[in-house]
Amino acid sequence: MGKQAIGAIAYNQFTRIDTLLYLMVYPQKPLCKTRTIELIKYDKLPAGQNATVAVMSYSGYDIEDALVLNKASVDRGFGRCQVFRKNMQPLKKYANGTADSFGYRNLQKPSHKNIGHDGCVDVGSKVEKDDVYLVMNKPLNTSSSGVGSDLQRTGNKEVEMAYKLPDHVYIDKVMLSATEADTTILKIQTRQTRRPELGDKFSSRHGQKGVVGIIVEQEDLPFSNQGITPDIIMNPHGFPSRMTVGKMLELLSGKAGILSGSFQYGTAFGGSKVEDMGDILISKGFSYSGKDSLTCGITGEVQTFYTFFGPIYYQKLKHMVQDKMHSRSTGPRATLTRQPTEGRSRGGGLRLGEMERDCLIAYGASQLLLERLMISSDKHQCDICENCGMMGYHGWCQTCKTSKGIARMTIPYAAKLLMQEMLSMNIKTTMKLEDQFPAP
Repeated sequence: MGKQAIGAIAYNQFTRIDTLLYLMVYPQKPLCKTRTIELIKYDKLPAGQNATVAVMSYSGYDIEDALVLNKASVDRGFGRCQVFRKNMQPLKKYANGTADSFGYRNLQKPSHKNIGHDGCVDVGSKVEKDDVYLVMNKPLNTSSSGVGSDLQRTGNKEVEMAYKLPDHVYIDKVMLSATEADTTILKIQTRQTRRPELGDKFSSRHGQKGVVGIIVEQEDLPFSNQGITPDIIMNPHGFPSRMTVGKMLELLSGKAGILSGSFQYGTAFGGSKVEDMGDILISKGFSYSGKDSLTCGITGEVQTFYTFFGPIYYQKLKHMVQDKMHSRSTGPRATLTRQPTEGRSRGGGLRLGEMERDCLIAYGASQLLLERLMISSDKHQCDICENCGMMGYHGWCQTCKTSKGIARMTIPYAAKLLMQEMLSMNIKTTMKLEDQFPAP
């Protein structure tokens, strides 16, 4: 999961323009190191933060590896990250010597409010969905020969480039450059600052990953005798089956390291010994096991159990709920099948698949199945002849040459399409109609 962690990537990270770049605002070097970390200089470009973790069950929002986060920690910058995205636009040159050029802002249009005098968006401006970030002039006549009536037109066509994503961003950099083929390109970098929210993914360095289940006010969280509240509360059920003993050792070594003012080693063989860490904790007035007595923040009572409490290096992963959240009521449909499009970027629907269908059949929820598979998808009215079973048109059967016995039915458009495609391959498909209430 270290490959998905957000952190610092290079010392020149603020001068680069990457296609997609995640950066942590306050990265920290880990308190519990390994020999490898020193060799690869990971502590010089870290990807994570030392979080004070309490291993206890709290609120029921922490089951199945979910984490409880401290709201005050989040407010002060825990897990805060920045997302940089690049928008690139080439300014083409054409065979007849004309080229694309920057346009002009139109003060009458509200979407042009961020456009500067040069036709490009100003650095530092806030851009929201459907706001224009670039106005271009494209020449109408791009042919050197000038043959054909269509190509005889001269002048420019104004083209607007608009920001499409739903969340607002700030313009971080605007750069004018050129490719190897001497094509002028405009690179616009957008910046977005994000704080942890419900559904964002975190992980320790031992593969103990989990999403944020709830963000709790600091006054509701338990606190130690020193007045320390945890940044993260982790459910203890994550330990027994995973057998991540290294995480327990990291908490113990990190706690001893803080109290002694040194970086401890968490390597499996030849690292900091548990006995030595316990001695440091005892000498500083703590329990040798790393457990503390906590006071409940809600009732104010001292908890009747000891809680494993100390620092663990946590990584924020790039899987954030803001990038994945997707729902729709009605929206775009595919032209061919008239069914909802696929994918979040295209505003697509959420598919009720074969296995979901099996569940609904098992429940006996036939009307729900009908609604999901037809009414919400591609309901289509068509005429069907009761005699020959072929599809008619406007109450007329072309095969029987009659308008008698034509039934109007609702079927999925995809089913109608399938029958017509089979007919085009010379395979006759007919529909046999039954009465809704057959005679006894």
